[in-house]
Amino acid sequence: MSFLREFAAALRAVAGDAGVLLLLVGAPLLYGFFYPWFYAGEVVQRVPVALVQQDGSGLARQMQRFAAASPRIDVVRVTGDEGEARQALLRGEVMGYALLPAGLKRQVVRGENAVVPVYANGAYPLAAKQVQYGFAEAIGTVSAGIELRRLTAGGQSRLQAAASRAPVGLQMQALFNPTEGYGSFVVAAVAVLILQQTLLMGAAVLVGTWREQGRAAAPPRTWLARLLALCAAGWLSGLYYFGWMFAWHDFPRGGNPGGAVLLLALFVPAVAGLGALLGWWLAERERAMQVVLFTSLPLAFMGGFSWPAEALPALLQGLRWLSPSTAAIQASLRLNQLGAPVQAALFPLAVLAALALASWAALLWVGRRRLQRRR
Repeated sequence: MSFLREFAAALRAVAGDAGVLLLLVGAPLLYGFFYPWFYAGEVVQRVPVALVQQDGSGLARQMQRFAAASPRIDVVRVTGDEGEARQALLRGEVMGYALLPAGLKRQVVRGENAVVPVYANGAYPLAAKQVQYGFAEAIGTVSAGIELRRLTAGGQSRLQAAASRAPVGLQMQALFNPTEGYGSFVVAAVAVLILQQTLLMGAAVLVGTWREQGRAAAPPRTWLARLLALCAAGWLSGLYYFGWMFAWHDFPRGGNPGGAVLLLALFVPAVAGLGALLGWWLAERERAMQVVLFTSLPLAFMGGFSWPAEALPALLQGLRWLSPSTAAIQASLRLNQLGAPVQAALFPLAVLAALALASWAALLWVGRRRLQRRR
């Protein structure tokens, strides 16, 4: 019964501290509602582009019509001056342009290789991708029609011409992210980082407050109750994200529900333990917030989803595993999005278990040692 009383006291401490309660409950709830809305469109559509029309032939006008019909791009400017299109690109009025050079139809009629340059603003990769794909599909469709007419003029039937032009059929299908949406890619990983940072800050702030008040020194039983109280809030937030937020926004999810539950069972204690150790070390309520907020962006880059881990310096490739988010992101993508078996995520799960055991053991030892010194 004494352990239950300690656990209830820890829960009251969490609920009675407005700042900690906001971090552990309010922040995950608000992030779950508002953060995915920025990516609700998933795929960029109707990107403004320009078309430099220097040929003036029927073939060039047909390419222009196909480009205007593409859902990826929106032809907002047609001009014969490439310099004008380039200036519009530099001013941000368009995200790219295609050049239909003079003599384009003449080259096609002669059977020569005709080149249509496409320029896109590489500072915005998602928009640049749509510019390139949109023009490539429009010009490729016109090119395919020309090739089919050329083959049928040589005596082949339409079926033979189609087979000659594309003897091997290619069908591209994106797995685990069918829409190829940016939200489905980034939110699934960032959600794990949000869970970590909110719980890390909440635990560090709470323990930092106990250090300031002289209440941190306590026997192992008390610290176990405190850590479990922090884990309770983290598990509820994790179930909210994995069980409802992904379904509400229709992100890929639920591939291996049992594996996702196992992930949360290991991830939350690892974060709670490290957060408590951080709060003990900093020993100040406000400083914990400052330190953890500073680490959010570096941890996102080291998580291995937005930037290839192999491109990191060798030292960071090892140090990044000290953050639970690194292993949790890798395990979550495999278990929750890809539906892989638990065996495919054994290494990141083992890392989380090791971090949880090490941090809890260290915290219990520090708390007990400080209590013995006081006595």
